[in-house]
Amino acid sequence: MNRILHTKTLAVHAGSRKDDAFGAINEPIYMTSNYRIPTDGTPVDWSGIHSNIYCRNRNVNQMVLQDKLCALTGAEDGAVFASGVAALAAVFTTMLNSGDHAIVSEVCYSATNLLFREYLPKKYGVEVTLLDTTDTEAVRSAVRPNTRLIHVETPGNPTTGISDLDKIAGIAHAAGAILSVDATFAGPICIYPLKHGADLEIHSMTKYINGHGDCLGGCVLGKTELIDQIKELAMVNYGGILSPFNAWLVARGLTTVPLRMRQHSAGALAVARYLEECPGVRFVWYPGLESHPQHDRAVRLMNGQYSGMISFDIKGDEKVHQKFLDSLRLVTHAVSLGDVESLIVYYDKNSDKLPHYPKIYQEGFFRFSIGLEDSEDIIEDLRQAMSACGIL
Repeated sequence: MNRILHTKTLAVHAGSRKDDAFGAINEPIYMTSNYRIPTDGTPVDWSGIHSNIYCRNRNVNQMVLQDKLCALTGAEDGAVFASGVAALAAVFTTMLNSGDHAIVSEVCYSATNLLFREYLPKKYGVEVTLLDTTDTEAVRSAVRPNTRLIHVETPGNPTTGISDLDKIAGIAHAAGAILSVDATFAGPICIYPLKHGADLEIHSMTKYINGHGDCLGGCVLGKTELIDQIKELAMVNYGGILSPFNAWLVARGLTTVPLRMRQHSAGALAVARYLEECPGVRFVWYPGLESHPQHDRAVRLMNGQYSGMISFDIKGDEKVHQKFLDSLRLVTHAVSLGDVESLIVYYDKNSDKLPHYPKIYQEGFFRFSIGLEDSEDIIEDLRQAMSACGIL
């Protein structure tokens, strides 16, 4: 088949090898630590990243997952890891050396923040500037002669801020730096960082890519030249490989990601519109709302689907917030995101992260991951919980 396939078709068929000796339609799980090495003169890549030698280096289920991810994102190659944090650390430790400078989103996932505030500067001598990457001119002004990496999250975790990837890619490349983008909050369908100039696209596959809350995983996608470096250092020699079983689980989840992201996005937009009109709500940010500070960028970057992530706050003191959480019946209080069920987590005003967030967030707020439930049922659960705590 020579023609280009559509996204939903690629999600189902890309990467599938169907070479099982018994004719299995579903990809088998290759639970083996070793592979037979050819003795017939066939060239062997002893680094392990291009030949099956040892499961830490490469395994068949990993290859299937990588091929599917590349087909969906337009990447030349990909590397998958045991967690999203392992994928992030793989990029940073491969691309940065002692004395290099990195510009990083100040609003970012907690592990990213810790890597750049503590470990990379103190243990490895990397210079770091953390700033608001939604401010493109601040990014431009922060560039130094030794800047080697600009890392942004879009949408940002947890505030949903949208950075201008096209312009920041131009800034990075003019400086001879690499742009890496953590797109976990959007998933691989709602935004395509590589098409907007990013060199590397990163996801915690634990979230939307897997989508079912039953395993961990992370991926890095981009050009083969960069991915080979990341594989050799972080996969082979750091040993952060994704297990065959988890690779199989994530690949299975990935087949439905176009359908799930459509539902997550539609549900989140309906819930965000309800929250925006609700008198008990102090603020709500969702990229699909016209009131979002970077809505125009989201329209340009996110292809009409704005993912399932909302940040908002209700009126009232800490007791009111706790009563609200305790009164939820359908929505689960939990820290992850991108699952089939709706999840919410509260950042109270004493959180050490709040000073780095926009001012409106500094009194505390909720990060809300909209699941696949009917939006009317989610809204009703929010309404009854707000009524129970006395703000409606």
